Amino acid sequence: MELMTKYQYTYFIHPYIIDETKYDKYILKLLRDKKCSYKIFEKEKDLDIYNFFLPNIRSFLFPSFELRGDILKEFNDEKPENQKKRLVKDTVAYFTYDFADDIQGKVGAENGIFFKIEGIEIICFNTGICFFTMKTHLENTNKFTDLLDFNYRFRGINSEFASLKDYENIKIQTDTFNDIKDISEFIHQITGINSKNKVVNMNEDIINSQFYTYSYVCVETSNWSEKASFANIENDFLRFANVLPSNYNSDFNKANIEHNLHIIEKFKYIKTTLSNTSSNVICSGIDTYNYTKLPYEYENQYFYLYILSLYKKIFLMKLNADFRQYDVIVKMREKFTKFTRRIWNKEVTLDDTGALYYKTLNQTLELDELYAEIQNKYEVIYKELNIEKNNNYYSIIVLLLIFSLIFNTINIIFLMYWLSR
Repeated sequence: MELMTKYQYTYFIHPYIIDETKYDKYILKLLRDKKCSYKIFEKEKDLDIYNFFLPNIRSFLFPSFELRGDILKEFNDEKPENQKKRLVKDTVAYFTYDFADDIQGKVGAENGIFFKIEGIEIICFNTGICFFTMKTHLENTNKFTDLLDFNYRFRGINSEFASLKDYENIKIQTDTFNDIKDISEFIHQITGINSKNKVVNMNEDIINSQFYTYSYVCVETSNWSEKASFANIENDFLRFANVLPSNYNSDFNKANIEHNLHIIEKFKYIKTTLSNTSSNVICSGIDTYNYTKLPYEYENQYFYLYILSLYKKIFLMKLNADFRQYDVIVKMREKFTKFTRRIWNKEVTLDDTGALYYKTLNQTLELDELYAEIQNKYEVIYKELNIEKNNNYYSIIVLLLIFSLIFNTINIIFLMYWLSR
């Protein structure tokens, strides 16, 4: 029996780094863009997010919750230049990119896979680490194989190879974009960077040109239930979890999968998979929660947990790369200390499933190992700097003593000469 979907969507996430000295100009650029809107989180409208996150993390991730009443009205009435002054002080700023209509497209020639871009969000941390996110939904198909092929092909459209050829026959059918190159160019316009930019080259070992994938799919009850064993769809599940195409026929190495992929199986008919570049959920329509409440939670509460973990990873990777610049070691230490105090090892939620997801995600991204590596480097380098600093002090003291000795000797000679007259 062919595997069929009941409901699905995929977010494609592209991190990028803005020079911190130009961050205020970048925020101003977004504020001035008529198609860009600053996204404000409100307690009444976003109550699930507000209640999900603990206060410390909530204030870090969603500072706009504090924009209420007269303060919000005053902010909305301000010019972009004044709005920018407030936003650059916030830890995070969110923007939505608005199109007149939903963007429809097609993957493949002739009878390809039609898809819709349902939303674009830009998330900017004041450290210069930003995320471009794009929500997509397949149309006119409920074949699981189409979802596999779409996720596999689309995640690479932003790579350098996509600009060299019509990548995997992806065809865009919309007035907004003529072809896949237009989407890639659009991303470059939003991020303000391209392949020739020095910032990209400097951080090419940090930022992957391929999208991170964040996907949800609910399959039909006939494919997974008490009467239909999960074993029948396990290979398709593993392709989905690893973002592989439907024609990937190689046998899966179970030991290798367990090493590179974490699977959360807290509920019988929900499986969450985490890899270094993806977070995917597959569930069965046997439970109404799985296709009503779960997709909402996954693209809101859990989505921002995912962004937070990616931010932590990129922040630590950037600090690790900055060790080449010894002249900024003191500032790096200040950033590291502030990062540790604000969000490192902080509880994010009292929700059991959310806490399990976040813990597993941090393990998958190997954040503890990266943090420990940076901490060890800081200790070694800072000790070296202190030794060098102390040596400099000793050198200055010795020079002062020599100068004092010479000065006193001259005074004594002069005094003896004066007394002998």
